[in-house]
Amino acid sequence: MSEIKRCEWVNSDKIYQDYHDLEWGIPIHDDKKLFEMLILEGMQAGLSWLTVLKKRAAFRKAFDNFEIDEIIKYDDKKIESLLNNKDIIRNRLKINSVIRNAKAFKSVQSKYGSFDSFIWSYVDNMPIINHWPILKEVPANTPLSDHISKDLKKMGFNFVGSTIVYAFMQSVGMVNDHTIDCYLYKGK
Repeated sequence: MSEIKRCEWVNSDKIYQDYHDLEWGIPIHDDKKLFEMLILEGMQAGLSWLTVLKKRAAFRKAFDNFEIDEIIKYDDKKIESLLNNKDIIRNRLKINSVIRNAKAFKSVQSKYGSFDSFIWSYVDNMPIINHWPILKEVPANTPLSDHISKDLKKMGFNFVGSTIVYAFMQSVGMVNDHTIDCYLYKGK
């Protein structure tokens, strides 16, 4: 029996394989899940994605299952408890950004009806399917991620640089960057 061929970035860790096989590149339209992925991508800045994936359950618990209405009420006491939570990434700037981003996310929902309708409008509600032969050709950011990053920053989001935004776009299926040798490649 031959082994499944996945994108080169996937190692033998089951968490990574499951994320690749069951989530990465699959379109997400649920606001709560979109918020979670935006926060997790920001938490990943400067770290490995595997580190974040291994802490995802702890993040969900620590951040009230990413309930925006709860997060926007966080006070100094809650922030201190998060900074003392050894199970998550304890970076004050990143933790404060979760609260700031929850408020900005809520504002986008009020203005556009949902974050989903806002963010997916950048790709006309259709995933961009790329055709990369090898991992080295997959970009870290694009002119579109530059544009979205600038717009999000103007709306009050942070930890949304172009590289983070592009990783978010990949994670929520706005962009499908499975390389052509991956069994999940969908290009024709």
